Formats: sequence, C-alpha cells, structure tokens
Amino acid sequence: MVKRSRIVAFFLILIFLAGIMGSTTNSIINHIKLGLDLQGGFEVLYDVKPAKEGQKITRDTLVHTTDALSRRVDVLGVSEPNIQVEGTNRIRVQLAGVEDQTQAREILGTQATLTFRDVNDNVMLDGTDLVEGAAKQSFSPDTNQPIVLVKLKDKKKFKEVTEKILSMKPNNQLAIWMDFEEGVDSYEKAVSSGSQKLLSAPNVNQVFNQTDVSIEGNFTTEEAENLANLLNAGALPVKLTEVYSTSVGAQFGEQAMDKTVTAGMIGIAIIFLFMIFYYRFPGFIASITLSVYIYLILLIFTLMQGVLTLPGIAALILGVGMAVDANILTYERLKEEIRLGRSLRSAFQAGNKSSFVAILDANITTLLAGAVLFYFGTSSVKGFATMLILSILMSFVTAVYGSRFLLGLWINSRFFKEKPGWFGVKKSEVHDLSENISAHELKTPFDRFDFVKNRKKFYIFSIALFVAGAIVLGMFKLNLGIDFSSGTRVEINAGKPLTTEEVKTELDAIGMPSDDIVLSGNDQDIGVARYKGVMSKNEIAKLKNHFEEKYGTDPNVSTVSSTVGKELARNALYALAIAMLGIVIYVSFRFESRMGLSAILGLVHDAFFIVAFFSLTRLEVDLTFIAAVLTIVGYSINDTIVTFDRIRENMRAKKRLKTEQDIAEIVNKGLRQTLTRSINTVLTVIVTVVALLIFGSESIRSFSLALLVGLLAGTYSSIFISAQLWYDLKVKELKKKGPIKTVKEKKKWSDEPQV
Repeated sequence: MVKRSRIVAFFLILIFLAGIMGSTTNSIINHIKLGLDLQGGFEVLYDVKPAKEGQKITRDTLVHTTDALSRRVDVLGVSEPNIQVEGTNRIRVQLAGVEDQTQAREILGTQATLTFRDVNDNVMLDGTDLVEGAAKQSFSPDTNQPIVLVKLKDKKKFKEVTEKILSMKPNNQLAIWMDFEEGVDSYEKAVSSGSQKLLSAPNVNQVFNQTDVSIEGNFTTEEAENLANLLNAGALPVKLTEVYSTSVGAQFGEQAMDKTVTAGMIGIAIIFLFMIFYYRFPGFIASITLSVYIYLILLIFTLMQGVLTLPGIAALILGVGMAVDANILTYERLKEEIRLGRSLRSAFQAGNKSSFVAILDANITTLLAGAVLFYFGTSSVKGFATMLILSILMSFVTAVYGSRFLLGLWINSRFFKEKPGWFGVKKSEVHDLSENISAHELKTPFDRFDFVKNRKKFYIFSIALFVAGAIVLGMFKLNLGIDFSSGTRVEINAGKPLTTEEVKTELDAIGMPSDDIVLSGNDQDIGVARYKGVMSKNEIAKLKNHFEEKYGTDPNVSTVSSTVGKELARNALYALAIAMLGIVIYVSFRFESRMGLSAILGLVHDAFFIVAFFSLTRLEVDLTFIAAVLTIVGYSINDTIVTFDRIRENMRAKKRLKTEQDIAEIVNKGLRQTLTRSINTVLTVIVTVVALLIFGSESIRSFSLALLVGLLAGTYSSIFISAQLWYDLKVKELKKKGPIKTVKEKKKWSDEPQV
C-alpha cells in the first residue's frame, strides 16, 4: 500500500525550498562581494621597509601602517577595501571597484612626509607640527590657482622659523617638501631638475605670527585635493615598495563575469539533463539537491563575507561535478543492489551504506588539496581554494544527506515498488534473490576487457608519452608567466579585431615597445604584451591613459618583482609536494601502503602530462595553472580511491589471495564495477570544463584547458595505471610472503587463555 503522506511531505518540502530560494536568491547575489577581476579594480603587494635608519618593522608597525592606508582608502570612496598583513614585512591592498586606479596607486604609495626646510635642507617644521585633519584644498586669492591650506599647532614656532629664514637673505626660501630622502634629495638638485617632491619654495619677506599656511605650487584642483587628503590621512610610519600589482579594467571584469556565469549555467543545465536521462527518478532528485547546493554555497559565501573571484566561480561550477559524483556513486550502488534482487527499500539502505565510505574518502583527499592550495595561495587563488573547500563540504551534505532524505521519502512510500525502470534498471537485469548472486558475480558491460592482462600495453603507452613529454619539456621548457618569471603583463581590450602590428605601433608611440606581443580572445580583440622589467607607477599611468583614450577601455596591467616571482614558484612546488605527500599518507592509512604508492605514481603521471602539454602548446603558466594542477590531483585521487575501495571490498569477499589470478580477478572486477561511475563522473565534470572553455572568460582559458587535459589524464591513470601498479606490487608480496590474508581472523573464545 502506497504511503501518500511521505509523497505529500516531499512536495511540501519542495514548495518550501522553492519559496525560500526564490525569495532570497536575488538578495544573496546582490550582497556577494565581487573581486577586482569581476568588477575591475586594483591590487598591490607592498614590501614594508624602515623609514628611518635603525627603525625595526614590528607587528605593531604593520598594524599602524594598515590603519594609515585604511584612512587613505576612505578618501578614494572604496566601499569594501581589503587590507591585510602578510608575513613579517608585507601588506596586501585590494581595492575592487575603484574608479581611478592611477589616483589610488598614487595616494596609497606616497609616504606623505611633509617637511619645511631651508635651502641647506635643514628641517624647520615637519608633519608633527600640523593640526591633524585641518588640511584642505582652496584657491589663491591673487591668482585663483588651486592651493592647499594647512594649520600649524604653534604660531610662536612658525614665527621663529620665518625669522630664521628671513635672516638668510638672499637665500630666504622656505622649501616645502613631500617625502624628502636624506642623501638623495637636495634643494639645489630639485631647482635644477624640477623635482615634483619640492611642492613649493616661497620667499619669506616678513615674519609671520599666525597658524594658517598656504602651500602653493603648479597644482591642478585634483592634485591639490589629493595632497590635502594625504596630509589629513597622515604620513606612513614606513616606506612602501611595490613588489606585485595587478589592475583590471571595469570592462574586463564585467565581460569576464557575464561570460563565466553563462558558461556555468550551460554546463549545469547539461548535467541536470544527463542525470535525469541516465538515472531517471534519482537523477531528478539529484537535480533538486544540486540546485540547493548552489544556493547554499552562495548563501554561506555571502555570510562569510567572502570575495568572489573568477577562479572562485570556476570552483563553484566544478563543485557541481563533485556533488554529482557523490550522487552517481550512490545511484550506481543502488542499481547494483536492485539487480541482485533486493527489495527497493533494502537496496536503498545497502547502496547508501556501501557508497558512504568511498564518498567520504574521496572528499577528504580533495579537501587536502584544497587546504594546501589555500595555505600557499595568494589573492584570487586563495579565493578559488576557499570556494573549492566550501563546495566539497556542501556537496557532501547535499548529496549524502539531502538526496538520500528526499529519495528515501519516495522509496519508503512504496510508490516505486516493483518499478525498477524508474531507477534505470531493466526488469530483465534483475535476478531473483533465491539465486543468491553476489555483487562480485554481476555482469558488467566491460566483462570482456582484461585490464590486468593488457597492463603492459598501458605502461608502454604512458612511458612513450612520458619520454615524448620529457623531450618536449627539455626543448621548449615552460612559457612561464610573470607570476614566476617576474616582469609586467599588459592586456589591451580593443573591442574590435586587432593585429600585432597595431598593438606594437601603439606601444611604440608611447615609448613602451615590446617584443613579446600575442593576440587572444574569440575575435582576436585582446592584445597581450609582456615586459621583462617592472613598470613604474608613472609608466602604468601613462599606458592606461593612452589606451583609455584610444579604445575607451582601461587595460589590465600586472607587475611582479623578481623576489615575489621566486617566492611564488617556491610556494607552488611546496604546495604540490605537500598535497601529494598528504594524499599518499592518507591513502596508505585508509587502505594500505601499496595502494598509497600506486596512487602517488598515478598523480605524478597526471601532473607531468599537464606540464608537458603546456610546454608543447606554449600556453602561459601562471598561478591559476598551479590551482588547476592541484585540483586535478584531488579529482584524480578521487577516481583512484573509488576503484581501490571496490578492490578492497572484493579482497575481503575473497578472504585469501593464493595466486596471481586471484589478485588479477579482484583488480579486473573492481575496475569493471566502477568504470561506469568513472566515465559518468568525468563526463559531467568535462561538460562544465568544456562550457568554461567555449563560453567562459579568456582570463581563465588556460586554467580551463589545464583542467580538461588533467581530467583526461587522471581518468586514464585511475583506470589503466594505478590499479595495475598495485597488482604488480601485490604479486611481489605474494611471491615473497605466500598466500595473503585479506580479513583479520577474530580470536575464538576457546583460544583465550583459561583462568
């Protein structure tokens, strides 16, 4: 008898979820903080150095500096700046949505140490003599030129200073300096060279007994206003040196977001259709929980005050593939139990129980890769890692508990009793329970294929590709981006098809020629120029102004110093090594050391082929490439663990391995039993990656391509390499130790010592 109350409960829950999601989704999306790569903006990493000889950079010094930078950012009107201390001597500033990036760079980087000096460069007054917050922009009553008015704390001191300057006639100039450097700057040099640090040098023709002082120079209104703001914000207690910076034009960010969101929607829609087509009703349930998964990710990310970046959106889309994997694992087990002849309720319980461990192990190993990426990553890569970790956790909750709860309502209602077709199982495939057939004996579409017997062919194929890849890598090496090689990278969006000659001509016209110019974008409308050196603030401002006037769009400019480039390269290697070590330790602990060794060899295999592919295609290797490699490490081990989990299950059923044939049998059977799941999982993830490649932003094209190559290599290694390597290692153990027990024998009561 059908229990209609459970079906009613299902629809009530569905209506409740639809109501909550429908009424709050827009609000959540509107409150998500977008990174600078999605709305344009400016990011800079500063090395903090002493302002005076003997000064020590302490944690308090860094905190005071971030406070001063925050006051300056307030002047820019940026609503949600991100200013963080990194390490012992660095500060990272991210200003998403800032309109005038040149102004932002100038205001942040200027130390703003104001000094009043005589012509011999002796300090008469400094910033500590000014009334805090009293500086303001005004206009000269005589010339109507923009000036800056400041107020002094002590008019008596100012009187003494002007008396002293007046006595120095004819050298009675009061030089007003911004960021004077001892031993570098001088009044004499500044007058002859026209240094911008010398704001003005008025003649003192009388003694002043007042607190109001005007600073007059060749200021524009904006320059005078910026100077007043800087003085009000206060001088920095240290010197800041740019070691890394990137700026993204608003048009770039908007286009990147639109394209990537569109790609995600297309990819996810195809996954929903595939799940419903292949898994029937359970696929429909999966589509519901996947929708809830996406909603929860956005909700929690907003509550965390996370900053959504372009790689972060990619991680969210890829997370859908991971959430699907957990569903696929459960549904394949459910189909298997139905085929054994179990009742639907019994099959559901058994399928849930047997798939849980594999899902848990697979998710933990991917979490390891995400955690390492978060620890070693910076900026947008850290954002990618955050979203990846969040995606894994939420996919586990929604797929393991959400899908099972909703599907359980229908199964326990008995509506689908004697209807295996609703679960993708033909009645002709269902055995009678009285036949007492085990899962080990069920036929699969791949029974004719002997994975172990053909293993040497796979080894030879991989070795041949490995040698070819090594030759390619030796000949071409890697096309390292500025993240690792240092330098400057400029992206120019013309909004129309470009030629390298046109880009070269424009760069030559402003005195910034480049020998490394390539075109990208679907319409070849983006010109990319690279420079070995790091551009100065003035050069970047000049370049941006030129192309803003020429094409109406602000170009993207990224700079990386050689110091930071080396650090990023070192951290990337550490991240890969630690992630792989952590995974092999976990797999060895959860399974056995031989499986751990086989898994790590498979991971090295996958990572190498991604590197070789990028060497051959000359695609640029940047930080997102490392993110892609670590993501593939997680996905690949995910596949391998599912296979090893089934092999372990088959080993326990066998209880004892006596011959090489016994080992070959459990390996072949394990691979055949999990191959459908492996194919379906990789197809769903590949769908999202291909969607990102075709419809997504140009900015993450290399990232998407690395994922695609890695997914294919990872699937190949988990099916044709890792399990076969374990077979060879197990055969060696068999020859050395003799028959292998696969289940620990429990002591009988009679074996216990008698009292």
